Amino acid sequence: MDGTVLIADDDRTIRTVLTQAYTRAGCKVHATSSLTTLMRWVEDGKGDLVVSDVVMPDGNGLDNLPKITKFRPNLPVIIISAQNTIVTAIRANEAKAFDYLPKPFDLPELMRRSAKALDRRQPAQSAAALATNPDAEIPLVGQSPAMQNLYRLIARAMNAAAPVLVLGEPGTGKSLIAASLHNFSTRADRPIVVLHPEMTESQSAITDAIQRAGSGTLILDGVSDLSPAAQLRVLHTLGEPSERTARLISIAGPNILADVQNGNFRNDLFFRISSLQLTVPALRERVEDISVLAQHFINIAESDVAFQFSAAGLSALRGFSWPGNVRQLQNVMMQLMMESSNAIFDGPTVQDILKKGGLI
Repeated sequence: MDGTVLIADDDRTIRTVLTQAYTRAGCKVHATSSLTTLMRWVEDGKGDLVVSDVVMPDGNGLDNLPKITKFRPNLPVIIISAQNTIVTAIRANEAKAFDYLPKPFDLPELMRRSAKALDRRQPAQSAAALATNPDAEIPLVGQSPAMQNLYRLIARAMNAAAPVLVLGEPGTGKSLIAASLHNFSTRADRPIVVLHPEMTESQSAITDAIQRAGSGTLILDGVSDLSPAAQLRVLHTLGEPSERTARLISIAGPNILADVQNGNFRNDLFFRISSLQLTVPALRERVEDISVLAQHFINIAESDVAFQFSAAGLSALRGFSWPGNVRQLQNVMMQLMMESSNAIFDGPTVQDILKKGGLI
């Protein structure tokens, strides 16, 4: 790599690690714990790449992006943040950051993306603020690499006019993601209409849903459950996408790909609805999120008891395959809080609840 990298992070260890890594790669480095200092460097014309944390002692790295754009529109910025939520990914995307990486980040991956930024010198342009409250959380919980990747894909796809197909097993949160694509997009102030499979048995119901959605969002729920006749009706009614028509988001189970191959689902309809695809990971593919999700369900229960897991109890949860995914975990947590005789969920208690539910 060749160029000067400006690093802004209030963690001295991270500044040291990044300084050493970029120096070994052949770059010059300026590192600071202050956004004020970073902006002085930017205004003075220093740097070919900025790597900035979000939460800093003297401000917010994301809020700082428009200021950087004002002075240096061609200066790429990579955001790194311990605030590993979809909101952070979306705000970074909306503010036209060159890239976003959650902490703890993979150093080789950061270096690869930095090399790409230095090679391309892509312009970073200012953008309108997030349509909804930027601090608002949507009900998607998870900090695993699989979820972080999904957050980035949602951020990149949310304002695309192309049809999106959301794939995943039951209970993974496909409907939440479909709604998020609308709620965080520039269409958020327009209608969102959900078309369920039973409604597609009538041509007039399909037409009515499309008309009600206008230039907003039409969610085709359970698309993989459509009968052959319903598939044909939907295909003929949708028409071609445009900025004046509703954006289409379809929700399907993972078997739809096999159904297309074996002829049980029309391939012309599949290609019509799946210009972009988002696959929601199963819970067993993001085991590290189980403890975070379990604590989330404890928190929203607003119980007077401070429930928590022993190491053995958490191990029992993590060792289960969760065929019902997040929805099943939520049900188990509700049962645990209702039946537990004390505030500690130990291994035998968790195993007992799983057995009672016929889960093991």
